[in-house]
Amino acid sequence: MFVERVSITEKAKKVIDRLRAEHGELMFHQSGGCCDGSAPMCFALGDFRLGSRDVCLGEIHGCKFYMAEDQFEYYKNMHVRVDITEGRGSSFSLEIPLGIRFIAISRLLTDEEMQHLRPIEMAES
Repeated sequence: MFVERVSITEKAKKVIDRLRAEHGELMFHQSGGCCDGSAPMCFALGDFRLGSRDVCLGEIHGCKFYMAEDQFEYYKNMHVRVDITEGRGSSFSLEIPLGIRFIAISRLLTDEEMQHLRPIEMAES
């Protein structure tokens, strides 16, 4: 049994359900770049073009969660939990018009968790 690299709160699941009802299947990407910096961003499936160096950390509530490879270097020993907070972010993420934004809360993985960690997958571009 694998230890997952990424998880999601119940509040964030409800937002995903609402966004999925309006936009269809969804995906997440977290870069280390502009806009909201390293905030996870939610897109309709196919509206964000993955790069050949993006990695898939796993799934949250039926949505694949990708991260830029250079950003993953900082997160490779971390667990990421996706939550929401009030306030309008400055990204192109689908939840922004709702007056909320997704946030990443990270913590170091334990030695035990590291031994059973789910491997990453490279994105199919």
